[in-house]
Amino acid sequence: MTLFRGTVLDTPDDPFTGGALRAEADAGLLVRAGVIVERGSFAELRGRHAEEDVVDLTGGLVLPGFVDTHVHFPQVRAIGGLGMPLMDWLERCALPEEVRLADEHYARAVAGEFISGLAQAGTTTALVFGAHFAGAVDALFAEAARVGLRLTSGLVVSDRLLPEELLTTPQRAHDEGLALARRWHGVGRNRYAVTPRFSLSCGDALLDSCGSLQRDVPGAWFTSHINENAVEIATVAELFPGCHYLDTYDRHDLIGRRSVLAHNVHPTDEELQLLAHRGASVAHCPTSNAALGSGIFSLKRHLASGVRVALGSDVGAGTGFCLLKEGLQAYFLQQLLGGEGQQLAAAQLLHLATAAGAEALGLEEVGDLNVGKRFDAVWIRPRPGTTLDVGLRNAAGTEEALAKAFALGSPADIDSVWIDGEPLHTVSAGGGSSTPAPTHRPPAAAPVG
Repeated sequence: MTLFRGTVLDTPDDPFTGGALRAEADAGLLVRAGVIVERGSFAELRGRHAEEDVVDLTGGLVLPGFVDTHVHFPQVRAIGGLGMPLMDWLERCALPEEVRLADEHYARAVAGEFISGLAQAGTTTALVFGAHFAGAVDALFAEAARVGLRLTSGLVVSDRLLPEELLTTPQRAHDEGLALARRWHGVGRNRYAVTPRFSLSCGDALLDSCGSLQRDVPGAWFTSHINENAVEIATVAELFPGCHYLDTYDRHDLIGRRSVLAHNVHPTDEELQLLAHRGASVAHCPTSNAALGSGIFSLKRHLASGVRVALGSDVGAGTGFCLLKEGLQAYFLQQLLGGEGQQLAAAQLLHLATAAGAEALGLEEVGDLNVGKRFDAVWIRPRPGTTLDVGLRNAAGTEEALAKAFALGSPADIDSVWIDGEPLHTVSAGGGSSTPAPTHRPPAAAPVG
């Protein structure tokens, strides 16, 4: 067993429904075989477990591992294509890069960069939009398994309106998806997600094959895009007369508890009611929505309708993997909505980046640091003298320290990351050090706030 010591913050009770930030300035977490078996004050736990190794995480913030509910694997090299709306950006930036993943050597290199980027940003769990090529998706799953991330992903399928190299047929989509699912679904921390790119690029026959694949893979997830951009929405309406966007998926039995739809910037009330009724979730991608000028997400309408919402980095059209940045951008956009916006405090930002994502993905074993949960955690410890370091050292309390982490934090401030109690060694420590080594000596207290 290992005893972790630090300032621990999480949101086991939803702060959008009356819960509050749980913050302990000098907490102890006793971890055995990757599971938190005891939690309390460090002094109390140390008194009962004097012989166990101690990992000293004082001087920063220990948070649950971040959960990204929408991020594109092929787009890590396409980040930074600014000044374009969605459809132009797809044509000029994203799709040419996605065509290149037909080369499996290239795909393996991108997979390494992608998984490393997630880990360095403190993301321990992700719902990933895969690639249009089965070999590239294989490379993604293999790299996630090697590093240890919790990954849900799948083959992206389209049969119209995209470059010819990215198109498939309903039968091929089903067969290749089923083969991938048989290799990876439920193997280690990997799970399979049926992934039509969006209704714009998928006809009814292809969407029907997606529904068939989901039925053929017990426990498979479903993810796609919805209501991101006004031109996209209008084109979908022309391609599917008499349907709203959500109908195009729902009529193929693709919308349910294991469905996560990205963006949903411009939903109708009817769509929100149906999402809630089906138990589906929405991935809110605030930096992407702002960068592409797609619009401002109505978090208040989603929550009022009973729709689950979590954060996604999107990555290609966004500005990186960091969910601290996504939380901050979500805060900014809700502020701009004024009375129509959902006021967000630090606890709610943390919830959107952790527990809300775990709930959206049906992963009850992660999302907070309760007893019985897996020890998926990040240690935010900025380099000495940085603005975030100054802010944390002078914070009036733990909630203020968390707000400063969202306002100022970046992947450079993620010192260490653990999944199932094991450190991810791909992470570069913010202070240039390695993952803290256990010691038998209890360290001096240095709690934040």
